[in-house]
Amino acid sequence: MMIELVNVNKSYNGKEKAVDNLNITIEDGQIFGFLGPNGAGKTTTIKMITGILNADSGSIKINGIDIKENPLEGKKQFGFVPDNPDAFLRIKGIEYLNFMADVYEVPSNLRKDRIKNLSKRFDMEKALNDQIQSYSHGMRQKIVIMGAILHEPSVWILDEPMTGLDPKSSYILKEMMKEHIASGKTVFFSTHVLEVAEKLCDKVAIINKGKILVCDTLQGIKQHFKENESLEKIFLEVTHNE
Repeated sequence: MMIELVNVNKSYNGKEKAVDNLNITIEDGQIFGFLGPNGAGKTTTIKMITGILNADSGSIKINGIDIKENPLEGKKQFGFVPDNPDAFLRIKGIEYLNFMADVYEVPSNLRKDRIKNLSKRFDMEKALNDQIQSYSHGMRQKIVIMGAILHEPSVWILDEPMTGLDPKSSYILKEMMKEHIASGKTVFFSTHVLEVAEKLCDKVAIINKGKILVCDTLQGIKQHFKENESLEKIFLEVTHNE
């Protein structure tokens, strides 16, 4: 089991629950799509899984390690791409990647090859010596993705990772996600783009108002609704009835 949330709750200011009794299990070798309207609780959930926010109650484990009880060990298990790539703007791309490699203790002989391979795949070789603030949004997104997976974590946690990527980079990232799970590892990603989820995911969860409405394989979801309905139609139907 790669990611496990049990009875997870979160309120802001003690008022309405942002996340309401969440239970999710994501197993090895799965691309798991996390879908929901704006303000549904997606980013709050991701921030709790990654230890940025503490849950009010419940437990969150990554590779069996409790993120609250053992945060440092827990955070070594995953690579995280937040929903906004605008950080570390004053340093160069290569400095950012080396910083990330330092944080995750990637030995220098390995990091060189990995940086070379990733920058080649994402067509970023020429940009590495430029400051991140000179990058386009898509390039910033790519450098953040590269930094997140440089230590080759078993779990990828990606918040809206396709936003701002051009079609080629988007395609490459999807291919890399498939390669990652082919070796028995895990990808958890949130997306607004339902066609992407439909083509890519082994399993999806739809969250609205902090509650999971549906969590199943795409096949299971379609059987439950109507065989030939698109995920988009099902999504609108499910979230509209709330």
